[in-house]
Amino acid sequence: MKKVCHKILSFTLALVVMFSTMSFTLNMHYCGGALVETALIQKAKGCGMEMNSPSVESCSIAKKNCCDNKQEVVNGQDELQISFDTLSFDQQVFITSFVYTYINLFEEISSKNLSFDDYPRPFVKRDVQVLHQTFLI
Repeated sequence: MKKVCHKILSFTLALVVMFSTMSFTLNMHYCGGALVETALIQKAKGCGMEMNSPSVESCSIAKKNCCDNKQEVVNGQDELQISFDTLSFDQQVFITSFVYTYINLFEEISSKNLSFDDYPRPFVKRDVQVLHQTFLI
């Protein structure tokens, strides 16, 4: 059970580190102010209503395009402390006390702790129940 818990915890921590350092780009296509398409990995395709640029410079269209592409970049964390060479005294005290208490947390307590094993049983000279004639029925 302890090994399974350690494996689950280590896998979870690895996923946390991976997702906190990973960055990604979110592409969105708006048409007329409404969100039409969202793409995470590739570029958003669009709705097909984009205006093409004119082939001749003299012929220009004064009308604005109704479509808009937006791109949001979510940056991951780049400032990871890889080496533990510069630990302060307070951090060292915390780590040592945590490890000490964690190791002693799972220490088994002996269930057979009898202090009277070294002493002999008392010697009974007479049977008290027979002597007084008292019996449980």
